[in-house]
Amino acid sequence: MNTNEQRPVAAHDEIVPTGFPPDHELAKLDVYQSYKKSPYLSLKHSSYFQVYADLFERYRGKEITFVEVGVLNGGSLFMWRDYFGPKARIIGVELNPLAKKWESHGFEIHIGSQSDPVFWDDFFKKVGTVDVVLDDGGHTYEQQIVTAHYCIPNVKNGGLLVVEDTHTSYMKPFGYPTKYSFVEWAKKLADNINARFPNLDHSSLIYKKYIYSISFFESIVSFTIDRSKCFDSSPTSNGGVTSNAVDYWSKDTPIETITSIATAERRLSTSLNILKYIPFARRVKRFVFETPKLLLMQNSLRKLKRYF
Repeated sequence: MNTNEQRPVAAHDEIVPTGFPPDHELAKLDVYQSYKKSPYLSLKHSSYFQVYADLFERYRGKEITFVEVGVLNGGSLFMWRDYFGPKARIIGVELNPLAKKWESHGFEIHIGSQSDPVFWDDFFKKVGTVDVVLDDGGHTYEQQIVTAHYCIPNVKNGGLLVVEDTHTSYMKPFGYPTKYSFVEWAKKLADNINARFPNLDHSSLIYKKYIYSISFFESIVSFTIDRSKCFDSSPTSNGGVTSNAVDYWSKDTPIETITSIATAERRLSTSLNILKYIPFARRVKRFVFETPKLLLMQNSLRKLKRYF
């Protein structure tokens, strides 16, 4: 084999991620230009700007209320005003009272702890409902979860709650590993919105009344709020002509075998109805029918371990 011969390039090989997007790629984004234009310091990870562009473009030039938690040196306030335009109401939330200085530049500033429920109750009484909340605050799990809990019901339909720096959910100084990280909580909310499907009661959290969808990005989780789209699902039919086709959804799966076992169990129970009054017979029946079903499903699920 000729060692100088180049192998064919596959489609997925054409672009090799370097970990650092070229400046000319970031420069194509208006939100990055607004970031660079800001006269005061702002610190952002390079991967955030494409996410901002994807999520926030539709709000530009509109009369929106935009809340940013964590304004620090004020640079991002100017960034958002430039990006969204003069119609946007830009509100900053900060624990450091020095941030009040930005009010002289036309921003609304509220001083308080984002992990304090009393602060959020007072905040929304004063501000009203909002279109977008961007949490760039303290990044601890308590701060992120409490902020999300109190902001979600106060975001308008069609609005967003966007939580940044969720990489802290994988950092030991913040408590990782734990089932109480922000990302783990967000996964619970994914379970929760799926509880809108008929007859599923695996999650009773209240958020399914508000959250239409959840998007996971690197270091960012975004929640789309729209109560009008959060109704309980129900089966429908278009009333079209049927060819009476057999649905093969369970064909060649463990469920097909389990269904056959369950059918045999029902037939036996019907033909030997008297057995249900004999405790020992009930235990035997459970062993004969339930154990194979359990073993079949467990064996099938074990095959999926390689994907987790």
